[in-house]
Amino acid sequence: MKLKKEVKLKKALGLFEATAYGVGIILGAGIYALIGHAAGIAGNAIWLSFVVAAIIASFTAFSYAELSGMFSKEAAEFVYVKEATRKKSLAFIIGWVGIVTGIVSVSTVALGFGGYFQAIFGTPQILNALALIAVLSLLNFWGIKESARFNIVATAVEMLGLLIIIALGVSFFGNVNYLEVPGNALPFSLEFFSTILAATAIIFFAYLGFEEMANMSEETKNAKKTIPKALLIALAISTVIYILVSIAAVSAVPWNELSQSNAPLATVAEKSFGGSAYFLLAVMALFATANTVLILLIVTSRMLYGMASESSLPKWLAKVHDGRKTPHIAIALSAVFAMLFTLLGKIGVVASITDFGVFVVFLAVNAAVVLLRYSKPNAKRTFKAPISIGKFPVLSFLGALFCFFMLFQFIEVVHILGYDIPIIIFGLVVVALGYPIYRIINR
Repeated sequence: MKLKKEVKLKKALGLFEATAYGVGIILGAGIYALIGHAAGIAGNAIWLSFVVAAIIASFTAFSYAELSGMFSKEAAEFVYVKEATRKKSLAFIIGWVGIVTGIVSVSTVALGFGGYFQAIFGTPQILNALALIAVLSLLNFWGIKESARFNIVATAVEMLGLLIIIALGVSFFGNVNYLEVPGNALPFSLEFFSTILAATAIIFFAYLGFEEMANMSEETKNAKKTIPKALLIALAISTVIYILVSIAAVSAVPWNELSQSNAPLATVAEKSFGGSAYFLLAVMALFATANTVLILLIVTSRMLYGMASESSLPKWLAKVHDGRKTPHIAIALSAVFAMLFTLLGKIGVVASITDFGVFVVFLAVNAAVVLLRYSKPNAKRTFKAPISIGKFPVLSFLGALFCFFMLFQFIEVVHILGYDIPIIIFGLVVVALGYPIYRIINR
C-alpha cells in the first residue's frame, strides 16, 4: 500500500517579505496606543526610553538571530530551550508562556481595533473585535503568501501614518526640553534613569514582534540566512521611526496632554493639522492594529503547530491542510481562544501581561545561547552574536541580565499605572501551570 506523502508548510517568504513581517508586527498597535502611557511617565524624555528599549531588544535580537540560524523550525523558543537544556518540560513551559501571551495579545489588540472602529462607524467594540479575529483567521488559513500580501499593504499604511506624524511634528521640533521628565529630576540623575526605565518597561510592548519572525522559519526560503538578516533590519528600521515619532509627539503636544489621550497619535495629528488629520490617523490605526492581530494569529498558530510537531502537544494540532498548506486546526484553535479572551482585556493591561511573559521567554532564549556555546561549540551557525570572550556570548548574557532586571521594573510599573496586583499573579500562574499541563499531555 502506498503511503500518503506528508504535507509540509509552503516556503513562500523571501528577505523582503520576512522583513515586512517583522516591521509590520513591531510597528503595530504598541506605538499607536502606548506612547501616551509612556509620555505620562517619562515626559519629554520618552525618546530616550525608546533608545533604551531598542538596546535591550537588540541584545535579544542577536540571540534570536544566532539561534534561528542554527534551528529553522516553528515553535522557535520551545526548540531553542529544548536543544540547550535537553529538558522537554522546561521547553514546554517556555512555549506555553509564549502561546498564552500571544493569544491574550491577539484578543486585546483586536479590542483596540474595535475601539477605533467604533469611534468611526459606531458599531459595538466587542463585535468589531470578534469579526476582525474571524476574518483574519480565515486569511491566515487561506495561505501564508496571501497573508504576507495583506501584511505588506498594512505595513505600508501604518508606516505612512508614522511618517505623517514625523512630518507634521518637524515644525514643532526644538519647542521643548527633551530631557524634561515629570517631577523635574535632573538629567542623568538616578531618579531620571529610574523614570526612563519605568517608561521603557511600558513601551517595550511596542518592540515586540522581532522574536516572532523566528517562528516563520519553515515557511521562509533559505531561512537560516534570511531570518537573521530580516530580524536585524526590521529592528533597525523600527527604532529609527520610533525615536522620530516620539520626538515629534512631545514637540507638538504637551506630554501631560498626550498622556490623557485615548488616541495619542491622532491627537498629535489633530493638533498639527486639524480634525481631518485626526480621522486619517484613526483609519491608519485600524490598519496598524489589524496587521498586528494578523501576525500574532499567524505566529501563535505556528507555535501550536510546532510544539505538536515536536510531540509536546496533541499530534492533531500539527495537521496541515492538503489544499492550503496551512496548519488549519492550530489556526482554528488560536481563533477560538482569542475570541474568548476578547471579553476580558484592555490594551494597557495586556501590555503588562504580555511584557511579563515576554521577559520570561527572552530570559530563557538568551540563556539558551550561552548554554549552546558550550554544549554545541562546533554546531553550524550561519550568524553568530558579536562580542564574545572565548565561547562566552557577552551580548546574550547582558540580554538575559536585562530581562531579569526588567521583570522587577515591570512590577514597579504596574503600581505606577495603578493596575491591580492580580496581573502579576496572572503571569506567575501562567508560568506555574506549564509543568502540570506538560505532565498531563505527556503522561
